[in-house]
Amino acid sequence: MGASSRALRALVLLAGFYLLGFVMLAALAGIDYAVIALGGHGAAAGKLIFVTLVLAFPIIRGMFMLRTPRGEPLAGLRPTEWHEPYLWQTVRELAAAVGTRAPDEIVLTDEVNAAVSEDARLLGLVRGTRRMYIGVPLMTGLDEMQLRAVLAHELGHYSNSDTRLTPLIVRGKAQLTRTITHFHGRAEKSVAKERAKQEKHAEKRIAKGKQPKKVDTIGSGVMYRMMARIYTAYGNFFMRATLSVFRGQEYAADQAAARIAGRDAYASALRELPALVKAHDFYMGSYATLGVGAGLLPRQGQVFGGFRELLLARSEELAELRQELPTPPTSPYDSHPPIADRVARIEALPDDGRGSVAARPAMDMLGHPSAVLAALEQVVLTPEALGLRRADWPDLVHDSMSVYAAQGAEDIRAAVAAEGVHPGLAALLDAIDADPALRWRLTDRFPKSDQAASATGRAAREFARPALRRALNQLVTVELTGRGAARWKLSWSDSATLLYPFDGFADQLEAALNAAVTDLSDTAPLRKLVLVP
Repeated sequence: MGASSRALRALVLLAGFYLLGFVMLAALAGIDYAVIALGGHGAAAGKLIFVTLVLAFPIIRGMFMLRTPRGEPLAGLRPTEWHEPYLWQTVRELAAAVGTRAPDEIVLTDEVNAAVSEDARLLGLVRGTRRMYIGVPLMTGLDEMQLRAVLAHELGHYSNSDTRLTPLIVRGKAQLTRTITHFHGRAEKSVAKERAKQEKHAEKRIAKGKQPKKVDTIGSGVMYRMMARIYTAYGNFFMRATLSVFRGQEYAADQAAARIAGRDAYASALRELPALVKAHDFYMGSYATLGVGAGLLPRQGQVFGGFRELLLARSEELAELRQELPTPPTSPYDSHPPIADRVARIEALPDDGRGSVAARPAMDMLGHPSAVLAALEQVVLTPEALGLRRADWPDLVHDSMSVYAAQGAEDIRAAVAAEGVHPGLAALLDAIDADPALRWRLTDRFPKSDQAASATGRAAREFARPALRRALNQLVTVELTGRGAARWKLSWSDSATLLYPFDGFADQLEAALNAAVTDLSDTAPLRKLVLVP
């Protein structure tokens, strides 16, 4: 489907919204005319005319909401050609190869994504400012040839006039959403008003000693819901039709990318994208923001810069993700075709002889990558995040995990304090030696499963023993890290691990904990191992 045909289709779909509005207004006007023509008078006729006027208001409001809503601009860096000459040169070369006008701005973002936009006017008939968004995490995970392929795909949307037609679709969607939302809102208000009325009436009946009637609001807001269903039905048709256009645009842009950058380079880039998205989500949750709860953030430039370390350390996992492309069930409401289908189409193209050539990391296309990583933090992080204390990765992991271990032991400390014992490991061991039954009273204060709660005697102790052991182990961790005898170790390929004072300590600790939780408690091994310097 060419640009002209797609523009006509978008205009027809938008016109359909207005046509539906005029039809609905005509129907409401017809009802009013019939009431008046038939000599309708009195409260019933007045109420019916009032209802039609109320129903007409959201229709008129939706039809004449002339301004297309604009989304919030993406936060990011806007480097000039002076700052990043090679990146700008690359984008301009790709735009020329695609056969389209280059973007007016390049915006570096914190997303694993690339995109283009255009501030077109007059429903997309007049071109406007073009922006290309390039995610720095995306650049971190791709090589230069793969990034060129992704950028060629995005520029392909310009050549197909995709971005200039977007305002038509956005306008139609916004107007439909606004109209439907208004009808649903009126229906909810009507239901709430009727419910309040009936509940007040029921209260009066109860005050008089009478049986109240059951609150029934099924009939309230029926007309509003009916109008909402009509517009929802057209909205579903509108979205199915427009999103099928979007899917076609993606296929066309894929072909342009393969032609410009090469079949293999683009296919490998497509395979990389889902893996990078998963890896980046994991990195941000498990590494970059690990210390936030402890008031810590990585050193400047490392909030996004550490992503490269994770990718290098987990190359085998990423290789598996590249081969296992997600294949979600297709839906007519998907704006993008499944990535597996897109990859299959590209890999099925004839060999263009360019192969998959190893290239330098895409981040090397930037003049000063470390400066970009640091500057990006300043524009995308919140003021609260920027105010956190910065630490090197090893210190961040140790300090954060130490804080969380201490927080995790708070419930145990509270249970110990509730038994009248000082909430420290040494004091607790002294109390256990003086009164071994204290151990089981403590575990009674811990959360239990239904089976453990109903157990008695020896069976109850068997359920309690692992919980007591875990509690003691947590206090040992707090004790050791608190005085610097143990340290949490950063690992890019696995979870953080606790480094004990010497080799074999872990085995001795396991034996000491087991001795402390036996029926004939012996805390001496634990004291000797942990409390004696």
